[in-house]
Amino acid sequence: MASTTTTQLPAKMQAIGINQTGDFEVIEKLELPVPQNAPGNVLVKVHYGGVNFIDTYFRKGLYPISSFPQPLGTEAAGEIVGLPTDEKVLNDEEYKLRGFSLGGKVAVYGLGAFAEYVSVPWQKTYALPAGLSTRTAAAGLTQGGTVLTFITEAYDVQKGDVVLVHTVAGGLGLIFAQLLKARGATVIGTTSTPEKAAIAREYGADHVILYKQEDTVQRVLELTNGEGVHAIFDGVGKDTFESDFKMIRRKGTIVSVGNASGAVPPFPPLKLVEKNVRLLRPTLANYIYTPEEGRRYSTELFRLIATGDLKIRIHGEYPFTAEGVQQAQKDLTGGKTVGKLIIKIAPPESE
Repeated sequence: MASTTTTQLPAKMQAIGINQTGDFEVIEKLELPVPQNAPGNVLVKVHYGGVNFIDTYFRKGLYPISSFPQPLGTEAAGEIVGLPTDEKVLNDEEYKLRGFSLGGKVAVYGLGAFAEYVSVPWQKTYALPAGLSTRTAAAGLTQGGTVLTFITEAYDVQKGDVVLVHTVAGGLGLIFAQLLKARGATVIGTTSTPEKAAIAREYGADHVILYKQEDTVQRVLELTNGEGVHAIFDGVGKDTFESDFKMIRRKGTIVSVGNASGAVPPFPPLKLVEKNVRLLRPTLANYIYTPEEGRRYSTELFRLIATGDLKIRIHGEYPFTAEGVQQAQKDLTGGKTVGKLIIKIAPPESE
């Protein structure tokens, strides 16, 4: 039988996480045991981690944490150092299609990614194609997967659709702009500065509204001859939710993507009646719930990145320290970033 683990793994590892919920200062360096690989899991030596808003939700206690200490981070990429041992898994047809092998490069999705080693269920581990670096994969997995699934399943974007993206110049927004444009949609985006607007246009946005200087509702209605847009992908939340209903057309779809300005407050379902609006608040996890869904979407995403059809813009790379992760979260929530933030955990010198 082939070996299922790399020999000589250390007993201890470094991680960045929390022992309690709170503000940025609760983020600290942790020394933890290297995880024992569960029979159905893949053990990964992490090269890079991706920074996401969900990290701040866990840190603040908005999302539950079962026990402390808890490493932060929900996406990473690296190399396989341990394979599943469960015979049922090894004989699973979907598992075989993943093509995992010791030393193979993968991206992973799950809480606890900001650590030197992470043990992840095989279903949430995705093989990288040749030529795709772990640095780019860590930057592209969650946001790329979110956009690809949302524009297919939350609202299936068609050629000729007019789509609004709040906001369009962050890591998520730039991916929305590219993939919406590739579908043949007209892309309207909002952002805060002319510099960000110029970058958004480079990535495919047709019209960019400077929401601090312009009346977003008025501009959208002007651009759509008063009809409004077919779909809105809103990553802002509380501050834009009410105006979304003024900009969506009859039978349009509003997709609540995130809560950058805070959570949308409760509202009566009758609010949807005026234009027969559809409203969704999906998550990537429920679109890649089955092994087949995860493989299908990750394969398509990594193909788009590897061929250059989808460009992942990395805004900044931060050190694998408590201060580095604190600063990454401050920069992300401060609205001054253009593109993705990543943590340099333990990449090989060749990367």
